Amino acid sequence: MIDLNALLPDQPVLIAGPTASGKSALALDIVAAQGGVIVNADALQVYENWRVLSARPPAEDEAQAKHVFYGHISRKQEYSVGHWLKDVAPFLESDERPIIVGGTGLYFTALTEGLANIPATPADLREAANVRVAQEGFEALRDELDEETLRRIDVLNPMRVQRAWEVMTATGKPIWHWQDQTPPPILPLENSAAFVMDADKDWLNERIARRFDLMLEQGALEEAEANLPDWDPALPSSKAIGAPELIAYLKGETTLDEARELATISTRQYAKRQRTWFRSRMKDWQKVSLPVSK
Repeated sequence: MIDLNALLPDQPVLIAGPTASGKSALALDIVAAQGGVIVNADALQVYENWRVLSARPPAEDEAQAKHVFYGHISRKQEYSVGHWLKDVAPFLESDERPIIVGGTGLYFTALTEGLANIPATPADLREAANVRVAQEGFEALRDELDEETLRRIDVLNPMRVQRAWEVMTATGKPIWHWQDQTPPPILPLENSAAFVMDADKDWLNERIARRFDLMLEQGALEEAEANLPDWDPALPSSKAIGAPELIAYLKGETTLDEARELATISTRQYAKRQRTWFRSRMKDWQKVSLPVSK
């Protein structure tokens, strides 16, 4: 763990890590020791409709410290990394010391390395991309990207592949062209205390399995039922891990045990992608190793 006494009390703290790795507990420890406001950096925890399934902090955690940008976005609303940066920026200038916590690596790299000014995707092009992915799979879009783009993006992440395809199709220029013109970051890494959770894979996988069972006990299935009447798999909020699997169960397309197993597998795959991102993009961040006892 880290020496909390070594932290500068007025310096922003960044805590990145894969799902279920203990980020929120560390943030609460820092608040208890030095104060601060906990700022969400998870792209799915911003949506109001998935409190349980996105593993947002429980009410007892929110009672211990101020939390912001959790569940503040409508399920049908677009919310990009650019929106998030605009939301976070005031906290970097305020008297409330931000403790920024989450598993969305792109949020952290945009914060500390800058965000490319990429033109927005036209709505009709986004719809065309969604249709192709539904009919052909995201690999069809991936096959149309240039080699440099494939080298730079997470080619196993459907959202990143589709975004790169949309940019190329809309602008005629690859996404890395825009990324290479990135302006200065609003929080340079050296101006923060930056930590990344370095969880043991087997320990993490067991926690993931146990946590999904706990989510079911806490109402994840009821959340899915509330989303079922106007379910739209193309919405960003619908990408919550476990949501498509529970919706499939509610539609009678699978059993609950099968949905649980598929959701657990999806969560493990997501955590693997997160760890890969952190290893490649956060080499200068301080690693925080957790005990692996059960």
